[in-house]
Amino acid sequence: MNSFKPCLGKAACRDDGVNCLSCGRSLEEINALRTAMEQLVDLAIEKDYNNIEEYSLYIANKLQKSIAYRKQQMQDSL
Repeated sequence: MNSFKPCLGKAACRDDGVNCLSCGRSLEEINALRTAMEQLVDLAIEKDYNNIEEYSLYIANKLQKSIAYRKQQMQDSL
């Protein structure tokens, strides 16, 4: 099982064309996360949410629950 290591910031970011040498994540993974984040940002902007803290907390909580649920479903199918 892998652990997520957050980005250390653009100033610390260096890569070898495949992986970030600072956080160790693949550039493919980094780009996939950026795309997902952009979609969440675009939705909030499109809907003109003025309570972004509540929106962000909802996303974080829902994401945790969804990951746990999906992992449990995968375990149950083994």
